[in-house]
Amino acid sequence: MHSLRFVSLLLVTVLATGALSQPSPSHGVQTAKRYSKRISHTVAFDYLLHLPRDYRANARREWPLILFLHGAGERGTNVWLVAKHGPPKIVTTRPDFPFIVVSPQCPEGQTWSNEALLALLADVTKRYRVDASRVYLTGLSMGGYGTWSLGLSHPEKFAAIAPICGGGDVLKILLPEPGRAAALKSLPVWAFHGAKDPVVKLVESERIVNALKQAGATDVQLTVYPDADHDSWTATYENPQFYEWLLSHRRPVTPPRKR
Repeated sequence: MHSLRFVSLLLVTVLATGALSQPSPSHGVQTAKRYSKRISHTVAFDYLLHLPRDYRANARREWPLILFLHGAGERGTNVWLVAKHGPPKIVTTRPDFPFIVVSPQCPEGQTWSNEALLALLADVTKRYRVDASRVYLTGLSMGGYGTWSLGLSHPEKFAAIAPICGGGDVLKILLPEPGRAAALKSLPVWAFHGAKDPVVKLVESERIVNALKQAGATDVQLTVYPDADHDSWTATYENPQFYEWLLSHRRPVTPPRKR
């Protein structure tokens, strides 16, 4: 009689304990959990800023902006290394260059961070008279990778992008973030690459351009320099038609909602 009572109590205890230890459905030896924590950090880097020669002549005029991302060789703490190539080099001899040019320097040992670049872009557009409908993104080599990454992740931010000898993640095209698929399809892209590039193979640009076209993007082109190796940026940035192409594109700006 006592043993029967003990077994009954033990069974009730086991059942009760099991019910309490499984608040959610489980599969085998696994249970579903959720982790949530807010993380924040500070980003800091130097950048070169070019303002057009006539910027201060008309206090109401807004200007197109180029965000330029340099390659791996210009990383470090000497920000003037950034002027070795591209738009920050061009403005040293062309003060009449008709763009605001923002050229950040990536710290040594790091690669381009979308989060940091977006924060910089937001700060610059707040401080200076930037035409929000004409913000352009371009970069070379490591900066080409950065251009693909930032442009494909946030296509709504840019009127056009121009990655040079870079590569990227086609999943950003195949699986765009919610609400960005339409902006991605309408993003004008002009990519450039050297056919003989030994550092970043031509296929890196080809696969992303092809993925964009397959996803329905209509304003996408790739220029291949048949005799160029890794330096496919000099010919690109010295071509006046490149800047005409940039200025021919605008991104409609949605006005902020009134509260």
